[in-house]
Amino acid sequence: MSPMSPQPPGPRHSALAVRRQGKYVRKELRKRLNLEEWILEQLTRLYDCQEEEIPELEIDVDELLDMESDDTRAARVKELLVDCYKPTEAFISGLLDKIRGMQKLSTPQKK
Repeated sequence: MSPMSPQPPGPRHSALAVRRQGKYVRKELRKRLNLEEWILEQLTRLYDCQEEEIPELEIDVDELLDMESDDTRAARVKELLVDCYKPTEAFISGLLDKIRGMQKLSTPQKK
């Protein structure tokens, strides 16, 4: 290939696509981080305790996103919060509002 010949469009286009995808992934990660911080804040209020004292429970956002309806999601979160003595309806409603439109964060597949 001579120094004057144009570069094929493939690699440059691929690099741009990767940058766009990276920006999209960072945006989704930021949304997820903000959601997790919000969840921790709400759980400390619901359980009336410090973050370190929150009962061991895992609200898996990807699991919720896999579910087919808000009713199913709400039932799952209510099940996780079964030992909470405060009303959980506002938290569940807020959580469902916040995850609406979010994307699952899939882990990269190894080749």
